[in-house]
Amino acid sequence: MREAKRWEQVLYQVGFLCLGLVVLVPLWMLVQMAFDQSLMGWPLHFRIVPKVFSLEAFAHIWRQAGQSVSFLDALRNSLIVSGGSALLAVGLGASMAYAFARYRFSGRRIGMYGLLLGVLLPPVALMTPLYVLLTILQIRTSLLGLVVVYTSFSMPFCVWNMRAAFQTTPRELEEAAFIDGAGQFMAFLRVALPVAMPSIAVAGLMAFLTGYTEFVMAWLFIDSSSQVTLAMALTGMIGSGGTSWNLLAALALLMSLPVVIVFLLLQRYILNNLLLGSPGG
Repeated sequence: MREAKRWEQVLYQVGFLCLGLVVLVPLWMLVQMAFDQSLMGWPLHFRIVPKVFSLEAFAHIWRQAGQSVSFLDALRNSLIVSGGSALLAVGLGASMAYAFARYRFSGRRIGMYGLLLGVLLPPVALMTPLYVLLTILQIRTSLLGLVVVYTSFSMPFCVWNMRAAFQTTPRELEEAAFIDGAGQFMAFLRVALPVAMPSIAVAGLMAFLTGYTEFVMAWLFIDSSSQVTLAMALTGMIGSGGTSWNLLAALALLMSLPVVIVFLLLQRYILNNLLLGSPGG
């Protein structure tokens, strides 16, 4: 392989530096605004460090994140809808993906392309049928209804992602489990699932993020302030006039912590196993 010349290396480093600044500068501005008590309206100047360092914005958000709900209450609501939808999408999607990958049955191709259509459709296209369906089931204005909504959004991606993982799982591993006396369910549970865990982790993370960050559908279905999620509270602060931007930045930083924790819990599968190609773990 040809070695890069010195000027090429310099060009690469400058390009990487510019890309890094594009990512890091907005993040640093967010941190700076969250700790700057002097920022009462729109940020007009770029500062490296806060002009008036204070934790008051975080204390205010902790007491009231928006819509008369505390941060912990909004966080609880967000974790219920995002965690519940992720568990349902991955749990139900894994068995469906395994069936699509391993069995041949009538309507299989139509079912797969039907799921693909669900991936391509914008969520707003499902707004009316979901509204009618959840109203009939009398769960439209509950967190359970929101879990059903986000599960329907995440399921198609989860199925297609995990189906590809199950297709790459060697059949010989499952056949060896059959010889040892395992049934179909135990082979799926003990062999197929561990090997496909990197893709399952990615699908679970994407399903969690879908429920955690979505707010348009949530405003349609939730009508009680006690059920407001963090994403709803954040967009509510943006839409209200006169909101201090240090409060907005503080809420954004606190809201990002659960996502970081979930990623750290799954990084063993997402990074090590997926990128390095180690099966199972």
